[in-house]
Amino acid sequence: MNELVTGDAVVLGLRPAKLPSRALAVVIDLVVVWAAYIVVSIVLTIATDSLDTAAVAALAVASFLLIPVGVPIAVETLSHGRSLGKLACGLRVVRDDGGPIRFRHALVRGAMGVVELLMSFGVIACVASLVSARGRRVGDLFAGTLVVRERVPTDRGRPVPPPPPWLVGRFSELDLSSVPDDLWLAIRQYLTRMGQLDAGVGWSMSQRLADDLAARTGVPLPPGVPPAAYLAAVVNERQARDSRRAFGSATAAAAAVGPVGGPAPAMRPPQVRPPMVGQPDAVPQDAPQDVAAPPASGFAPPA
Repeated sequence: MNELVTGDAVVLGLRPAKLPSRALAVVIDLVVVWAAYIVVSIVLTIATDSLDTAAVAALAVASFLLIPVGVPIAVETLSHGRSLGKLACGLRVVRDDGGPIRFRHALVRGAMGVVELLMSFGVIACVASLVSARGRRVGDLFAGTLVVRERVPTDRGRPVPPPPPWLVGRFSELDLSSVPDDLWLAIRQYLTRMGQLDAGVGWSMSQRLADDLAARTGVPLPPGVPPAAYLAAVVNERQARDSRRAFGSATAAAAAVGPVGGPAPAMRPPQVRPPMVGQPDAVPQDAPQDVAAPPASGFAPPA
């Protein structure tokens, strides 16, 4: 596996596709495209029987540029890098930084594919993929793209650790529209792997990411909040906003106040629990009740 590293020295969990899977995807795409091209050519031949030779030739060139060249470009643009063959093989075309491709990337890949795949019968593409460390053909080099595998074992993914409960909802008014995708990716990669880092390296990395995030949002890091906990809380806030946009605000509100439209759950009287092993003794009954205990959290940022 050839790992992809961002400018923040964060390793992306992307797996470049190998030549056999890419070749199979290209064969599936070519079979579908050329079958459609033959059908359209037959229909045009029947429909343009009464036209002169120049008009027939112009229609033939237009149909060639539209179907074998234009259709793959349009499909990759609209599907963000997933053609029919890539969908069947579990592949996707992405940018070098792991982001989705756009029209210019698909246009460069399609234009170079005419020479690599159609005119040379795939010889140039195979040689370039074998020479490249990431299995990229010439079109990928010019477009700045990479074909990666999407179907990976699910046990390799690491969930983002939840933030401390006392930070949940604290950044609900934060403006996250100016935070770029590469910074979100760097923060997520750090949070999922901070347990594997050295304590000093992890602290410096979390401080740098927190400073970058605060500069993008325009709100400084709150005093007394560890950088790693701050990053986890902001990521949790972004995930909550995405969930509200996807499923509606009623679903998010139901998780906090109970059924939609129903009353809030009644508060239960506090229960006295026996002291646990290894924990401090219970608070005496005559102790002042207005002293708030510090919030407990399962989030353990690096020391």
